[in-house]
This record gives sequence, structure tokens and C-alpha cells, in this order.
Amino acid sequence: MTIARALDADQRADALEQLGAGELDVLVVGGGIVGVGAALDAVTRGLRVGLVEQRDLASGTSSRSSKLVHGGLRYLEMFDFALVKEALEERGLLLTRLAPHLVRPVPFLYPLQHAWERPYVGAGVALYDGMAMTGKYDMGVPKHKHIFRKQLARMAPDIRTDDLHGAIRYYDCQVDDARLVMTIARTAANNGAHVATRTKVTAFLREGDRVVGARVRDLEGDRDIEVRAKVVINAAGVWTDEVQDLIGGQAQLDVDASKGIHIVVPKDRIRSECGFITKTEKSVLFVIPWDQFWIIGTTDTPWDLDLAHPAASRADIDYVLGHVNRLLKDPLDQRDVVGVYAGLRPLLKPMRKEGEMGETTKLSREHTVANPVPGLVLVAGGKLTTYRVMARDAVDHALSRSEGAFDPIPQSITDRVPLMGAWGFEARSNQRVALSRSSGIDIGMVDHLLGRYGGLVDEVLALVHERPDLAEPLPGAEHYLQVEVLYAVTHEGARHLDDVLARRTRVSIETFDRGIAAARPAAELMAEALGWDGAQLEDEVDHYLRRVEAERQSQLMPTDQEADEARVKAPDIV
Repeated sequence: MTIARALDADQRADALEQLGAGELDVLVVGGGIVGVGAALDAVTRGLRVGLVEQRDLASGTSSRSSKLVHGGLRYLEMFDFALVKEALEERGLLLTRLAPHLVRPVPFLYPLQHAWERPYVGAGVALYDGMAMTGKYDMGVPKHKHIFRKQLARMAPDIRTDDLHGAIRYYDCQVDDARLVMTIARTAANNGAHVATRTKVTAFLREGDRVVGARVRDLEGDRDIEVRAKVVINAAGVWTDEVQDLIGGQAQLDVDASKGIHIVVPKDRIRSECGFITKTEKSVLFVIPWDQFWIIGTTDTPWDLDLAHPAASRADIDYVLGHVNRLLKDPLDQRDVVGVYAGLRPLLKPMRKEGEMGETTKLSREHTVANPVPGLVLVAGGKLTTYRVMARDAVDHALSRSEGAFDPIPQSITDRVPLMGAWGFEARSNQRVALSRSSGIDIGMVDHLLGRYGGLVDEVLALVHERPDLAEPLPGAEHYLQVEVLYAVTHEGARHLDDVLARRTRVSIETFDRGIAAARPAAELMAEALGWDGAQLEDEVDHYLRRVEAERQSQLMPTDQEADEARVKAPDIV
């Protein structure tokens, strides 16, 4: 049985104590994909590492992506070959070595609108596959294939084929982005990193010009802690400018927030064996298989309003529906939409005058690492797929500018450190029938658990063994088991109802009521583990219901400004 350190209340308390005791080698600010990646990179080099996040793990951009691990096929058109090759290598590494339990191949169709597109697109996809095959790691997915009109009609009966010249099928990968972040954070903690969520940086500690740590606020314990560190790495994404303000505005990076929204519709509304991708006038539209659903997106528009809760407007949703309906025989409408989510991409931009907003689609997805003052490193830009490279570069940069504090500089080994759950995944998958029999859980649900926990399914089933009632479906969200809610609290760092329904599970976007019916049953399961009294339980449920209502209202508004005003009426619970 796999035994691993849990992210639970005791771990958080211990992390806060350790953060205030002695000096860290590296303090990471930000619990998104790059921040947790940096924490794992640093701690596996043998360094003493802390990570603080003001909200929940992946509570920002890193839970609101297209959930793809991909090379970025469209960047070939921009001749950004180095970026594509790097991303394809990371795709293969995640799929075959680091996180085979979380990352899985997904086929896409690229519909051909004109006859001349077949050689043009075909050459691009062939180059895409060629780069993956000649990379440092296994490709891990099948090669592309040319599809003609009759084949396309059989593979995707609901796609309008009359005006198409067939398609090209190729493969990329997908992942539950929030689970990937949590798993990396737990892997870092299991290797010795001190991880504390709901902990906000309020100031940087200075000795002369040098940053020597940070003052952080434990938002749940209502206390301040001084954390000393040889180097601080800021991986705050779209909050980079706010963090730079804490050092007196000595900015070296300028980051634009670009809003991308996605809608979720039931799987039976689009009959297709594959996802598909098509270009729009502003971006690329993906239709992505997602268990019992399709995720459809995205948009790419400037956003200068609330960073914590970007809102999808009615115009955003209509834009996505309008473009996907160009490909469908039976158009989708608002009644088909199960869930909606909006996220912000942190895009690097040229430094310019305050107040100017530029075209976000033309900004770079590549990352940059900067050192605005001694002792502080900023990393921004990039994409989900290349988080490990960004994290490695940030740690390398931080250690190389530490004035000899690390000599020699230990090397990164994260390309050889599988994430928790990877070990034992193949064996447990091969034992799926036996696991079903011994646990009494339907084999389809065992597959569901394996795809979320990998080898750590042993820990989940141990809870079921102690309490067989936890094997029952979660009321209001029957595609999850009650044990998954409890496990999110006891092992995965969930502190609030929103953490569970929006990130540890995807109930908030996978049920027509956005998780309202599941809120109270989930809160009651969490209350047992977190020691909530009746009043706190009611507060958690009330907050979640208000959040859902605020999101629904925002999605009825015609403009970003009005959508933002509706959404911010339900702030985070503390």
C-alpha cells in the first residue's frame, strides 16, 4: 500500500510553524501550477522550501484552463518552433513518466474547409508529430491520420460535413488542471516542502536593498508570521504587478490579464468520437471530450477588472456558442450549457503607459524570469504544459543570483520525479476487477477513482473500508462518491466547501444546478473532518449558494463591467 504524507489541517499547522522557525533556502509565493512546480523543483534539490498561497491551491488561472497538455499546434503558424518542441517534450514526459494517472491522450479532428488546406494543415501536423517523435521523451500518443468526408461523417455524425473536405485527426493530451496542481503540491510536501494555503504575503522583509523573506498573514488563524529566506520566488501569475508593488513598484515584468471563458455541455449533445479544433477570427476554438461532457472554448480578450473572480458575460457565452454552431448540424443554445468558467492568462507584454490595453492575442505565451531586486525572483508567462520548465528556470535563476549562498548549485531532477499516484497506477489499473470486488464499488467507478488518484486509490479505498457508507454517490452529484469529499479534506488540503466543489471535484461545472443540491451533503461530510460547528457549516453552504447565484447573474450581463459587478457580490469566504 502506498503511504504518503497528507495535506491536512495538521500538515498546514506544522507548515506555518516551520515557516516562522529559522531560515528557508527558498520561499515560493503562489500556489498555482508554476508555484507548486517551483516548490517541488527546489525541495528535490535538497533545499529547505516553503510555499504560501493566499487562497486555495489552483484557485486562479490554474483551475480554469482548457485542461490541455499540448504542444500548441497553432504556434507552428507563428514559426515558434522552439516553444512547440519544448511543449511536446513536456507533454510526452507528463504522459509517460511523471503523471500517467492524470494525463491521458485525446483525439482531435481538424476540419478542412478548403481543398488546399489538406496539404498545408497536413504538413503542419506531420511536423508536429515529427517534433514529438524526435524529442527527448516518448511521444506517447498515436500519429496523425487523414480523414475524408465519408469517414468524418461516421466518426462525427453531428458535424456538418457538406461544406467540408474531410479532416485531419491528431492527438494531444488533457488533464484536470486543478488536480495536477494539488498533486504536485502534495508531492512537494511529501519531499519536505512546507505548504500553507490561506496565507497571504503582506510585505517583503528587507535588509538594505535585498529581500530576505516575507511577512505573511495566516488568514484563518488571524496572525502574522515573519518568514526568512535566502531567496524568494514570486509565481503569482496575473497578480505579478501587485507583488511588484510590495517592493515599491520596481517592476521588471509587465503582465496582461487575458480572459478566456469555457462552457460545458452534456456529451450526448454532440455525437463525435473525437474532439475538434477550429480557428476563429480572434483565437482557436476547442471542443474537448471531458468524461460525460464537452468543454468548449475559448475566448481571448483583455481584462482589467477583479483578478480573483473573472466573470463570463452573456456576450462571451454567445461568442462561443456562435462559433461552435457553425460546425454543428443541431445548434447548441443557452439551455444546453451545464457549466461556465472564466480564467485569466498571464501574458507578458511590452512596458507601456499606464491605462493602455493592447491586443492580448499577439502577446507571448513564453515565460520570463526576472530579478528586480536582490533576493527576489519573478517568473511569469508560459503555459500549463511547460510548468516544469518554468519552475526549473525560476529556481536556477534564483540560486545563481544568491551571492554564493548555494555553491555548488544543485541540479534540477524533476524530469525523474514521478508525481504522487504515478507509482502503483499500472498495477492497480491491472487489478481493477479485484479492487471492484473487494470494495463493492462498481468497476466503472473504480476506473473513475484510478483516473483521479492513481496508485493513491489505496488510501481512498481504506476510508471506504472503515466506513462503507462513503462508497455511496454524493447526493446531487452522483458521478462522485462521498469518500472523495472526505478524502479532499483529509489528504488534499481542502479547507472550504468551494475548494471541494470547484477544484478537488468539478461539481460546480458538471451539474446543471452548479452544485447547489450537493452543497449541504458535501459540507456535512467536511464538517466531520474539519470540526465545523452548525453555524460554520451554514456559513459554508450559504457562501457557496451566493457564489453560484453571483456567477449565474454575471453570465446574464451583456458587458464585462456589468458581469464583474454581479460576480464580486459574492467574495471569498474567510
